[in-house]
Amino acid sequence: MDKNTSEKWQAIVNKKQHFPSELTAAIQEDKSVLVGSLLSTGDGIIRQLDEAEDRLWREALNLSIRLGSEDTFSTLMLAVKFDFRQIHEALLVAVDTNQPWVVKRLLDRLDQEKGNKMDVRSFSMAIFDHSIDDSQFAPGVTPLTLACQKDLYEIVTMLTTRGHAIPLPHSISCTCLECRNGRQYDLLKFSLSRINTYRGLASRAYLSIATEDPMLSAFRLSRELCKLSKKEPEFKPQYLGLEELCQEFAVEMLAMCRNQSEVSTILNNCDGDELDEQTFEEGIPTLSRLRLAVNYNQKLFVTHPICQQVLSSIWCGNIPGWRGGKTRGKLMVSLGIFFTMPFLCLIYWTAPKSKIGKTLKIPVIKFLLHSSSYLWFIITLLTESIFMDLYRQEFASRQQNLLHNSVHMIWVVGFFWGECKCVWSEGLRGYFRDWWNVLDMMALSLYLASFALRILILAVSHFVCQDQNRVKECAYFTQTVRDEWWQEDPQLISEILFAVTSMLSFTRLAYILPTHESLGTLQISIGKMIDDMARFMFVLMIIGTAFLCGLNNIYVPYVTSPYLGRFNDTFNFLFWTMFGMANKGYVDMPEFVLAEFVGRVLYGVYTLIIVIVLLNMLIAMITNSFQKIEDDADVEWKFARSKLYLSYFREGSTVPVPFNLIPSPKALFYILRGLFYCCNPEQKKNEPDYPPIGSVSNSTTNTSGAEGEDQAPYRLQVVKVLVQRYIEAARREFKEAKRKDVGNRITELNRVMGSLHSDTKQFHQNLLHRKAFALNSHGGNFLGKYITGAKNKFKNFDKNESMQIIRAPFQVTMHLREGVKKEEGMKEEKKEE
Repeated sequence: MDKNTSEKWQAIVNKKQHFPSELTAAIQEDKSVLVGSLLSTGDGIIRQLDEAEDRLWREALNLSIRLGSEDTFSTLMLAVKFDFRQIHEALLVAVDTNQPWVVKRLLDRLDQEKGNKMDVRSFSMAIFDHSIDDSQFAPGVTPLTLACQKDLYEIVTMLTTRGHAIPLPHSISCTCLECRNGRQYDLLKFSLSRINTYRGLASRAYLSIATEDPMLSAFRLSRELCKLSKKEPEFKPQYLGLEELCQEFAVEMLAMCRNQSEVSTILNNCDGDELDEQTFEEGIPTLSRLRLAVNYNQKLFVTHPICQQVLSSIWCGNIPGWRGGKTRGKLMVSLGIFFTMPFLCLIYWTAPKSKIGKTLKIPVIKFLLHSSSYLWFIITLLTESIFMDLYRQEFASRQQNLLHNSVHMIWVVGFFWGECKCVWSEGLRGYFRDWWNVLDMMALSLYLASFALRILILAVSHFVCQDQNRVKECAYFTQTVRDEWWQEDPQLISEILFAVTSMLSFTRLAYILPTHESLGTLQISIGKMIDDMARFMFVLMIIGTAFLCGLNNIYVPYVTSPYLGRFNDTFNFLFWTMFGMANKGYVDMPEFVLAEFVGRVLYGVYTLIIVIVLLNMLIAMITNSFQKIEDDADVEWKFARSKLYLSYFREGSTVPVPFNLIPSPKALFYILRGLFYCCNPEQKKNEPDYPPIGSVSNSTTNTSGAEGEDQAPYRLQVVKVLVQRYIEAARREFKEAKRKDVGNRITELNRVMGSLHSDTKQFHQNLLHRKAFALNSHGGNFLGKYITGAKNKFKNFDKNESMQIIRAPFQVTMHLREGVKKEEGMKEEKKEE
């Protein structure tokens, strides 16, 4: 008896619940009682659902959520045992319709069924489920990702507190088992899943709620997205759009600051919580977060008015009247610093803490000092060039005086020492991140190489001439006839290196141009044009090499051609053809008609491609780059100026070249103090005590000394306050937009109703006119029957025929037109008869 009872009970439990055919209609009509009666089995058992009807059950649950019927949704959740995949799609629908209470109910059901951790991981594995292929949501979209994309802060907070998170996708070249399986299973799903994941990570809601430092996270994610746009060019627009979104979020967070204390805390702190290294000894803030923004190319953040105000205030210091002062006064100060630079350096060397010494530490004065020093270096180079011209015979021989053209090496050694200090402070990677530093290192290396070769010549000649057995070698290193020198002679190489480096030294003056708005914009445009020319030269090299080989191979067998047939001559001919300075008669060979014809054809095609097509394309590229800079000139100029400002905010480097080679008492004092701190670390300054910041929501803050120990660091307090302000501002904006949207919809509805009323009135008048006309014509019977039928149809209607009634006026109009056409046809036939 017990065995039979057990078997019957097992059969009842294993029985599947089928989808009632009336369930969808009952949900649409919001009849929760009928829904409960359709789902009740009479035995009180919640059965499993039939797999074949999975889509029907999903649509029923999703429909109840979209209609917003709480009673119907509760009845479904109590009477039906939905599995994880169905609840996952229902969660997406609930998030899509912005219903937090439904999300909470579904999350509670997940906690009851399997446990939170398994479910959170299962969300990311949903791309391997074929049953969601016909879903309206893209692959890889989880409830948290969708909520973040829609900036639903309440739902995002609810999901993150339940342990949901958006894991950072693996590298595009990752070869782990999960990535390999994802690519092999469905490459498109895998790529779309990555894109949707990054959309969630780059959303304002996720950055502000799920990250400890939203601004820093936005910087790093922006850099990652910029790299992905180059690694995955197929999705470049999507990645660049998300990268721009991250930049805008960082700017919006910065705009939440309300006082200078918050701005200083945000800009001067990056990774660490300690504030004891917030400023240098000279009182200039480190601006570590702003420097990081420059390194990450966050142009919108760096050029924000708040950042620019901080930079300008530090740049000018406490000099009265410099900001907003007249250009004439600034030029007079610059000229005064230019001529008195040695005396100012002497004063700073002897008394760095004096009033003049402190004034020289101001970044703008430091910039003028270094610029004056570089101008003196340029004047020295020009003077040496003039001396070389005056004493040309002496410089053409081996008897030249080393001191006559080596005065500039005093500056070169000073520049080299300054660059070494810069590498020490910024690191090798940070130093080479700036292209100006690369140019400086190249120029200094060439200067040192040129000077070393000249020293080598003097040393070799001295030691060779000491040996009496090496008379010929001594004569070579002392003779004055250059025609007998080797092509690789060290003095020739030294002179060439010096000439090239002098040219690079003059181009270095462009570094100071960003201080002026117009000149700075022009300098940026020139830099972009040079970049375009570098890319253009690659294409030009390919095409030029092709025609070079073709023309040279045509004329090589013909010795009679005096200009072409040798590789060097053909190259020169094609090179000067680009500038219109070549003789077109070089391709003529009257004795060999076929070779001459082919040569002329190739030369004509070369001229057409190079001169007409490629050069005009280069002009178009340069024009396009210049226009882009001009369209965004303010941002580009401020970003370049900010990099210039920050380069003079470093500690030290007050004394310019070449006076920086002289050890100062201040440097000795810093060395001794550093050794003292290494031996006694407890003597360092304690961390400054900053007051806590009250939140915007007027929440109570612990200000007592006993409770102050449990408070978060000041930086985190500021970040938390900014996040609160940002979320509240976003919510207010959402409510305002929703209110405007509802108002616009009501206005549009009123307009449509008014238009419908006027159209109906006009239709009624036309109908009466047609009726009167039809009764007086031969087609009156036809129109009369149709109008009578239409009236009867209007009288016998119910609620289910409302859509047909809306269409009736249009149908009447169409039938009337057909009737009128028939009447006109009958009249024409009668006229013909």
